[in-house]
Amino acid sequence: MYCIPRENMDFLYSLLFGVIALWFTGAKVSGQGVSSCGGRLNAKDPGYITSPGYPSDYPSHQNCEWVISAPEPNQKIVLNFNPHFEIEKHDCKYDFIEIRDGDSENAEMLGKHCGSIAPSTITSSGSHIFIRFMSDYARQGAGFSLRYEIFKTGSEDCSRNFTNVNGTIESPSFPDKYPHNLDCVFTIQAKPKMEINLQFLTFDLEYDPLQVGEGDCKYDWLDIWDGLPGVGPLIGKYCGTRTPSKIRSSTGILSLTFHTDMAVAKDGFSARYYLAPQEVPETFQCNVPLGMESGRISDEQTSASSMYTDGRWSAQQSRLNSDDNGWTPNTDNNKEYLQIDLRFLTLLTAVATQGAISKETNVDYYVKSYKLEVSTNGEDWMMFRHGKNHKIFPGNNDPTEVVLNKIPQPVLTRFVRFRPQTWHRGIAMRVELYGCQITDSPCSNMLGMMSGLISDSQITASTREYLWSPGVARLVSSRSGWYTHISQAQVGKEWLQVDLGTVKTVKGVIIQGARGGDSLPTTENRAFVRKFKVAYSLNGQDWEYVQDPKTDSAKLFEGNMHYDTPEVRRFEPLAAQFVRIYPERWSPAGMGMRMEILGCDRTETKPTSETVEPTMRTEETTTQSTPVEETSECGDSCADNEDSQLLTGFNCNFDDSEDFCSWTHDKNADFTWSFHPNNPWMGHPGSSPDGSKNYLRLPSGGRKDGQHARLLSPKIYLPSNTLCMVFRYRASGTSGGTLQVLRKSNHENKLLWMIKEEQASDWREGRIILHSYEEDYQVVIEGIVGKGQAGEIAVDDIRIATDIPLQHCMEPLSAFPGQNNAPIPGSEPTVDTVSVQPIPVYWYYVMAAGGAVLVLVSVALALVLHYHRFRYAAKKSDPAITYKTSHYANGTPLAVEPTLTIKLEQDDRDHSSRC
Repeated sequence: MYCIPRENMDFLYSLLFGVIALWFTGAKVSGQGVSSCGGRLNAKDPGYITSPGYPSDYPSHQNCEWVISAPEPNQKIVLNFNPHFEIEKHDCKYDFIEIRDGDSENAEMLGKHCGSIAPSTITSSGSHIFIRFMSDYARQGAGFSLRYEIFKTGSEDCSRNFTNVNGTIESPSFPDKYPHNLDCVFTIQAKPKMEINLQFLTFDLEYDPLQVGEGDCKYDWLDIWDGLPGVGPLIGKYCGTRTPSKIRSSTGILSLTFHTDMAVAKDGFSARYYLAPQEVPETFQCNVPLGMESGRISDEQTSASSMYTDGRWSAQQSRLNSDDNGWTPNTDNNKEYLQIDLRFLTLLTAVATQGAISKETNVDYYVKSYKLEVSTNGEDWMMFRHGKNHKIFPGNNDPTEVVLNKIPQPVLTRFVRFRPQTWHRGIAMRVELYGCQITDSPCSNMLGMMSGLISDSQITASTREYLWSPGVARLVSSRSGWYTHISQAQVGKEWLQVDLGTVKTVKGVIIQGARGGDSLPTTENRAFVRKFKVAYSLNGQDWEYVQDPKTDSAKLFEGNMHYDTPEVRRFEPLAAQFVRIYPERWSPAGMGMRMEILGCDRTETKPTSETVEPTMRTEETTTQSTPVEETSECGDSCADNEDSQLLTGFNCNFDDSEDFCSWTHDKNADFTWSFHPNNPWMGHPGSSPDGSKNYLRLPSGGRKDGQHARLLSPKIYLPSNTLCMVFRYRASGTSGGTLQVLRKSNHENKLLWMIKEEQASDWREGRIILHSYEEDYQVVIEGIVGKGQAGEIAVDDIRIATDIPLQHCMEPLSAFPGQNNAPIPGSEPTVDTVSVQPIPVYWYYVMAAGGAVLVLVSVALALVLHYHRFRYAAKKSDPAITYKTSHYANGTPLAVEPTLTIKLEQDDRDHSSRC
């Protein structure tokens, strides 16, 4: 039988029924209700458009066209489809609905739809939208129904900016159901060195019951951004009823965008936020546990390639030292992985692993070796390498041992994957990650490339591709990057420039590779810069290069070795408004780069002189003033200084028995500190001992392990002052006893200082920086009894020191050892350090006396020699005494400097003399 092709049938039917088709398609709309087939509509009032006959099958040979217009030229139109949608498939060749962004069929296509799945919400970019519905002679369906109305941007009705230290963010109409068709933007902005904490109290949004992943939200959703919406990296997309976990951001801006469609409305959400000072001790080292064991990394941040089917070995059970099994994949092979999302760019310095023992069968499992992968976006991954091969990290030899592996070169990343390679009986892992935020280092704020605070107009380049958008040069946020094909580029002629808007203190850059430019959206050109130079300027015209102090010439920085992995490069602080990166060498794929600038406002680092130095902030500079006599209840035990007016009763040397100045005992502690006479006495320089000198002690004899005593300072409120607290302490024969100092406020109990070791019986000096804080707090001195032999912990002479510069107000690293004088795994500094105890007071008298004797003997000897052997004395060389100082130990600082090296100097003079 001869079959006529479908295309020929289309032509024949068109001729046969042409007149009839033209007759029916001439119908017009008579009102703002449901349209028949085509017409011009005004969106001033919401209305509906349906296919002819909806919800029954639509007729054949339909060609309906609608043009919907908004009453105002700056308004947009939004379309929401009824889920009951059915149009013949076949790739939308025969029956379809077509939507265009304008008032004619020549406007830009917004979508062409068919099948049985309703399109998602469609919004025009202007005040017109064009809709066409076509059907042929063959199979029909129920068609479509859509609602059109003016698009509510959300910025007019529900968008807000938050800058207060705390507040509440709620969905519109909360606790009632939220309205339809919203696009709200909530932005929280913090000052430098302030951490944003966001905690959700209630969360209930419409969700798709067929969604696969947690972030596959189709109807209503909440996006959270690390920066400005659509510019900074997306932290997560949330819908349904599962409450997002607590979010902590240190990049300065946290944004939420709330989208709703025209259908189902739920109760919405309510969240509280507060800003807290991001305080990092001066002795900070980048090896902090990131939160697997503590729970700071939430369950929703852990995932895996697969999990064992009985549900008892999930990714959420992979926390170090957890007693609830661990993570096990569905099948044991080296393609499985455990993944952790840190949410923000984090400097990863070490990882630790454990195996697990099954709670059900008591069988042990552990991974003997594994590989590590990292990524900034969860899609582009880099495997750690050793030479040309993938690096194999040693794992465990039993199920309970914790094995720590340091990262050979600390890496800046957001996502981390463990890939087991060999194992005992089967794969089972419990893990912890170690590192820090890049902003934890002094004057290392991200200045706005990634977050969007630096606008596109502030980013320029020497050359760029056609249709290049400056936003592609942003670190992580962009998926492409500044990219150009340069066949014969001249070294030092190409540059990428950032205008910071005002003069800042600049201390470093972060650079990342690229994947091709905007005009090449389908390419996979993975390009990066291998070496580069940095130039800076105050006015954009007069430029200087960052210098290498070893060669007194422009410093050549090492760049990237992988297109996705960022690299941090630091230099001495400098004042600049404009920063340029000059690529010197690049990958074979071309010159590609994304970047961020590290630094801070000049007010954070500018001292009283014009020289920019990063270690002192303006508000931290201490000036001497004439002491003001002040009468307090502690009398002479309170030192006279300019801070005593603010901290009355804080300074206390405990000379008088039972006089604690304004310090008090914690009534909830197990016991209290007691007075004890001090003999021999060692106080502050310039003070005189007397028979009534006392100190506070915590004897461990007769106490149980873990019992503690706490001494509370008077309440302190210093939102803009930074002070140096100094005290003397002694810990002898405690074998595990602990002395620690904390800051106690309504929101937290933060550890500021701690020793935990068996120390000598001599007194030592402790120093702590009390940073500015936005609310009342108390300093807590806590002693905890150890389980060793009898001994004591003692404290004395607590004061606010005005005679010690803030950059010297820090404890030597030896005050923070691990137990038994062994460093805690992962706590070793990334730069070698030397710590020297302060010289006791009486040594100054010894040195002075010895020096005087040496001078007298030398003068007498010189006179004798001059008298008896004048001729020969002139030929002899004078005796010399060499004074040596102890600085940094031998070691090469890393390019990344999340650590602080302490330099203390001590005279090793020989005061003996011979006649």
